[in-house]
Amino acid sequence: MAKITIVFHSGFGHTKVMAERVKTGAERVAGTEVRLVPVEEVEGRWAELEASDAIIFGSPTYMGNVSGPFKMFMDASSKAWLERKWMDKLAAGFTISGSPSGDKLNTLQGLMIFAMQHGMVWVGNAEMPYNEQGINRLGSFSGVMAQAGQVAPEVEPNEADRLSAEALGQRVAVSTRRWITGA
Repeated sequence: MAKITIVFHSGFGHTKVMAERVKTGAERVAGTEVRLVPVEEVEGRWAELEASDAIIFGSPTYMGNVSGPFKMFMDASSKAWLERKWMDKLAAGFTISGSPSGDKLNTLQGLMIFAMQHGMVWVGNAEMPYNEQGINRLGSFSGVMAQAGQVAPEVEPNEADRLSAEALGQRVAVSTRRWITGA
């Protein structure tokens, strides 16, 4: 059984929508168990992260970087970092902001560096941009980027961005199955 944990912060609900769709995509792969962990609940759930084969990080882009609560989670992971508890786990990331750019690349790079400092192996987004469903419409290969204007999370992110999240979840799950079986 491949164990994947999605750790995320969602200030207004948009990142939670993306996290749920990442989970949906990952669960399409047989033999995959997926858990959602909001950063507000991480304190009692460190053991779940340690038991995971892959961890997917999700944060909104605020002021060109991860949100404050997500950064607090990153800082709190220093014990796991020191003890190398996440070493050789797979990692991936996604972010969302109000504008098409919003400096989301900086957020994804921050998540990637964070994972690499933990000794993790980063799985990027393999979807070609501009496909028929609009998956990866913002053209990011380091992770999933999504956009949500100043509207409710039921309205945005749009369906293309939600499908992008599912594609990332599925890719991480397939990669995790291969990683843990040595295929």
